[in-house]
Amino acid sequence: MDVLRAVVTGASSGIGAATVRALRAAGWEVVGVARREERLRALAEETGASVFVADLTDQRDVDALREHLAATGPVHALVNNAGGAKGLDSVEASSIEDWAWMFEVNVLALKRVTTALLPLLRQGAVERGVADIVNVTSIAGHTAYVGGGGYNAAKFAAHALTEVLRLELNGEPLRVVEVAPGLVKTDEFALVRFGGDRARADAVYDDVPEPLVAEDIAGVIVDAVLKPRHVDLDLIVVKPVAQAAPYRLAKGELVVRTETAP
Repeated sequence: MDVLRAVVTGASSGIGAATVRALRAAGWEVVGVARREERLRALAEETGASVFVADLTDQRDVDALREHLAATGPVHALVNNAGGAKGLDSVEASSIEDWAWMFEVNVLALKRVTTALLPLLRQGAVERGVADIVNVTSIAGHTAYVGGGGYNAAKFAAHALTEVLRLELNGEPLRVVEVAPGLVKTDEFALVRFGGDRARADAVYDDVPEPLVAEDIAGVIVDAVLKPRHVDLDLIVVKPVAQAAPYRLAKGELVVRTETAP
């Protein structure tokens, strides 16, 4: 293959933007998809990627994305990265509107885009011998934690969707990869979660020794899609060394114990 093309959702910031940059550096053509046109245009100017403005919770926008891609070339990889969290309240106290938003962006948008682009990915697999669907979930989709509520539920659902999709596509040259990050320090994730409260968002990362950054996850995604076509990295869990679980996070310098812990 002379040219490989990937579609990356949630491309206007964070892991999505970093993935666009990493794939472009690896020689791929990339279509970055997000709602914020100004940010996408800046990313396109920086990287040479193509962009498409779409709200993935709107079926009409997803249909338009599919038509645009079908008219402009093959698709060899889809990175379903769009998502997010809102709130850290209990199940009892949390907002049903926040839950609905989290299911829309983390689960239903993932389903909409995957359904729309699978025919194009099959065409790409004929050309390349394999095509990839990479779903960026979270360790919150594997381990529950207090305050996780709607985000846990949405990411558990995204994980289940990914597992079922892999079963359903068995027998086709289509790899279904789940990347489940732990704590990743980005400009917006915690800020959105806490409704724009910058102090509260920044406090998430206070005194955490070397949290992951978006480029760490982008590197994992690129590595997965560049594996030999018979190799499928089904589930990749990526955490900073300081994080043992969503609720177990070391603060301060990491040091070797001089005595065995009791």
